[in-house]
Amino acid sequence: MHFDATTLPSGLRVLTEHIPGIRSVAVGCWVDTGTRDERPSEAGASHFLEHLLFKGSERLSARDISQTFDAIGAQSNAFTSKEYTCFWARLLDTELETGIDLLAEMLQRPAFRPKDIDSERQVVIEEINMTDDDPSDVAVEAFTRSLFAGHPLEAPVLGTRESITAMTPEDIGGYWDRRYGSATTVVAVAGSVEHQRVVDLVDKYFGEWSEDESGRGLAQPSIKPRVEVVERPTEQTHLVIGGESITRTDDARYVDSVMHHILGGGMSSRLFQSIREERGLAYAVQSFSMPFADTGAWAVYVGTTPTMTGTVIELVLDEVQQLATSGVTEDELERAKGHMRGALALSMEDANSRMNRLGRAELLGLPHLSLDERLARVEEITADDIRDLAAKTLTGPRVIGATGPFESDQLARYVT
Repeated sequence: MHFDATTLPSGLRVLTEHIPGIRSVAVGCWVDTGTRDERPSEAGASHFLEHLLFKGSERLSARDISQTFDAIGAQSNAFTSKEYTCFWARLLDTELETGIDLLAEMLQRPAFRPKDIDSERQVVIEEINMTDDDPSDVAVEAFTRSLFAGHPLEAPVLGTRESITAMTPEDIGGYWDRRYGSATTVVAVAGSVEHQRVVDLVDKYFGEWSEDESGRGLAQPSIKPRVEVVERPTEQTHLVIGGESITRTDDARYVDSVMHHILGGGMSSRLFQSIREERGLAYAVQSFSMPFADTGAWAVYVGTTPTMTGTVIELVLDEVQQLATSGVTEDELERAKGHMRGALALSMEDANSRMNRLGRAELLGLPHLSLDERLARVEEITADDIRDLAAKTLTGPRVIGATGPFESDQLARYVT
């Protein structure tokens, strides 16, 4: 992996990776702000802003932005997490200047027209409604809310109907003014690009941004055994079981990825074999991790018939306990490493994936590693590494978030 990096006088960081043999370019503007940075009156503002910045500036309307992206054959979108927001476009290399111009205009000079805010407010509420209609999403939110109770990571990315309805233009503008700036932003570009040209274009179109930097307070959450069930007459119980895990910069993050593949990351995983293949108790079962700056989480999701809820929870906890006490076999380890090798290689196959890797690593303070360096990290993992990490992360206080036709106290015995 070869990339070039330049920090402009404003503090804005520009990173590029040239990919030979293609004509496309992926541009991403990564802003170091997310749900955890919101004040009570701003709950959901990060995601609301993701929508509103596409609604135009004083110079451009929402229609102008969408028509220009369409006219150059570009794909454009954005996404928000608890810790960062990214606005991106993928386009032909000859249209790079147009793409950077549009993204710069959106991020630096949003109009925040009251009419646009009101119309997009309803769009966000519809997105909340759509999420609330998905019982698996509701279970994940219940899990996150319970695990990080009292911590900034507790809040949902979308906000709530109440917070979005109550949010004023002043709230939105104040959040944008406080959290958006050159010192908190990374511009990552991958594809058919030349570094100095990208730097010149970014300097030209982002030159008006200030270098003010808004910090972020970090704190350890207080993890306690909890159960939160959102009671609904669903045909399945949707369960998320887990606890605290490693941070996003922990040296064991590659070990963590391999461990989760063995536990519940594929069709040969322990949970898939035990719960679905051998007993037919679920269609979907998987384990995953959620790393953040100051903490992290591990979790297992499974959907099952309500009458089999207890059986499935016991099977999950048994597999988790076995992993923490007995570790993994060499065969399991080699299969998981093979999977990781293939997944890492496939992630290098297009400009958008490589832009995402470049921008996310820079923003989150992760090392920029080549494919060979990443593969070497995977090859170094031993069975002892996995057993030690499992014993460290999978044995702490447990939390359950669920959606189904029962009450929270019916599952309390599984977390104590």
